[in-house]
Amino acid sequence: MLRRLFMRDQLERFAIIGLGNPGREYEHTRHNIGFMAIDQLSRAWDIPVNKFRFTSLVGQGKFDGQPIILAKPQNFMNRSGEAVASIARFYKLSPQQICIIHDDLDLRFGNIRLRYSGGSAGQKGMASIIKSLGTEEFCRLRIGIGRPPGRMEAADYVLQPFRKAEFEIVENVLQKAVGAIEMLLKDGVERAMTSFNHSESNDQQT
Repeated sequence: MLRRLFMRDQLERFAIIGLGNPGREYEHTRHNIGFMAIDQLSRAWDIPVNKFRFTSLVGQGKFDGQPIILAKPQNFMNRSGEAVASIARFYKLSPQQICIIHDDLDLRFGNIRLRYSGGSAGQKGMASIIKSLGTEEFCRLRIGIGRPPGRMEAADYVLQPFRKAEFEIVENVLQKAVGAIEMLLKDGVERAMTSFNHSESNDQQT
């Protein structure tokens, strides 16, 4: 069933939406790795994401013949659902034609996990999207940013920029994210999950 939901032979339009906060002060922060993943897809597929529509920066193009929408909502994180619902309504997308990319505190830094459906796990952007779409039945790609060190509050940690020493890991994980999305579109969600969720290092931290 999951395979049928994401098979490219239907050539339906598909939206890939990365979460973050707008503004230069948040540009390289951990919470904005969803935006960074969209920028990586934009470069890989030559789809500029520079049109302001639906309270989002949006780009349209194709990957392997399939019509694609790339988007970065410009609401703040906890209002991401408003932008996602607007995109879905305008393009007449079902939730199964949407994949959300977002940061995850409980996934080890440098790892990714693709899944179909599920709750927000405390991620405010995801909670907003679930509420706005009225369903949990959509794809999401989680990018691990790890837990904050020591006694640091999670709210402070996610708004910190990545350290210079971490950028090689960030680059590698963004490349993995592109590979996972490409496999999702070409081969279906089950195969992509099997290929990219298998590593023991993807397990949640304790």
